[in-house]
Amino acid sequence: MKPRPNIRVEKETAATLLIDADYAPGPVVTVPAMQQTIRKARQVGIGWAVIRNTLHQGAMGYYGLMAAKEGMAGIAIVCNPPNMAPHGARAAGVHNSPIAICVPGKRHRHLMLDMATSVAAQGKLDVAKDKGIQIPLGWALDKAGRPTTDPKSAAVLIPAGGGKGSGLAMLFECLTSLFAGNPLLVPAFEGKPNAQVHRQNSVVAAVDIAMFTDLESYKANVDAIVDGIKALPPADGVTEVFVPGEPENRVHEERAAHGIPLPPGTLQKLKAASERFGVPMPEQGA
Repeated sequence: MKPRPNIRVEKETAATLLIDADYAPGPVVTVPAMQQTIRKARQVGIGWAVIRNTLHQGAMGYYGLMAAKEGMAGIAIVCNPPNMAPHGARAAGVHNSPIAICVPGKRHRHLMLDMATSVAAQGKLDVAKDKGIQIPLGWALDKAGRPTTDPKSAAVLIPAGGGKGSGLAMLFECLTSLFAGNPLLVPAFEGKPNAQVHRQNSVVAAVDIAMFTDLESYKANVDAIVDGIKALPPADGVTEVFVPGEPENRVHEERAAHGIPLPPGTLQKLKAASERFGVPMPEQGA
């Protein structure tokens, strides 16, 4: 990533933006991009920004949440070079492109879906490596295209829902990278050198709910849906029915109160970075 990127708006209309991030750190370009889409949505009902050539953007749900806090529906999609096998293949051909959708609630937290199109996100494999534990069968393939439970051997992710997950990933590439004139899958298939360069393209969008219906009624209806889902009888072996984002919200509350547990491998990486850059580590338990 570039510490001083030349971020520029290349095209703009009342509702749309095309931004070249010049390999900026993801949040540096994506936060202002979503802020601009929210402003556009406030004026014309929708804001849609395509971002080209950025780096890791973190949790995409963060950007959808920005819109929900403004009484809007927020959407964020991101694509990278291939790391997931399309359904029926044993080699990477698509990216496990995440999508986040967030809408505002009233009594309940804003309702958010933030998911990768793979069975498990790459970050879960990285955590398994740092913990020194196995991954479930069905998460990944090794370099030879064989199922593996060893996170260190995992080379290719497996799509969620078979053809449904890989189909979404293909179309997300069409909505992000191809819109930006910066395909990430095509170079890989054509054997071009830049296929392995880490870069990503994304979409962030905001829709002003008040352009369509009363906002407070909308929020109340979101709450009613949540209440209805939570009231359903659990399946055998299940103690509680969750709505999207609920498990993560509970983890957030627990860790905000008691701290974030770090796997040994993660702690070692932080110590190595601390020594490399001369930045002192926080005191243990701080």
